[in-house]
Amino acid sequence: MIRLLFAIIAGVLLGGVVHLVSVLALPRIASQDAYSRLTPMTKLNAVTQLPLADPNNSTMPFMDPAFSVAICRYDLSGGPIKLIVPVSQAYTSVSFYTRNEVAYYAINDRSAGKKVIELDLMTEAQHNELPEDEEITAAGPGARPDAAGTDLTRGIELRGADRSPAGQATGAGTTGCCPGTRAAEQEIG
Repeated sequence: MIRLLFAIIAGVLLGGVVHLVSVLALPRIASQDAYSRLTPMTKLNAVTQLPLADPNNSTMPFMDPAFSVAICRYDLSGGPIKLIVPVSQAYTSVSFYTRNEVAYYAINDRSAGKKVIELDLMTEAQHNELPEDEEITAAGPGARPDAAGTDLTRGIELRGADRSPAGQATGAGTTGCCPGTRAAEQEIG
């Protein structure tokens, strides 16, 4: 009886370890992760508007059709980038993910408290190279240890008379994800 109980406990523990290891390892070994799916349809360090989600055709899984989505795949090896996102009338959010899909920063229009969300993104080494008197906003993704990742910008699609263009919230117009710091800021247009 004790041997049977010991075998059951050992089996449950072994199953738990195998399950935990496989769940933690799967995102790292998956070949069709979000970054890989977005690579053929997006440009590096540029904002790309994704098509609106519908039940038959969705770029990414679990996309909400009420949201307009724009993606900026970034690579900080060439220098810091500046992200500029005008907020929509209803709701706008900006989320940052590492290359391995780990979310490390998010902000929405209510947290930003402005009509435009402006964020500087840089590696730790680039942050250390900034002059002491350079004005850096305390709230923001700041220094990142890895140089590549994605920025996901989402805005609610208004319907009917109050509808604003989808691109206004997320991808077109003045939204930008461009190389440069405040000293070398590019005009987005």
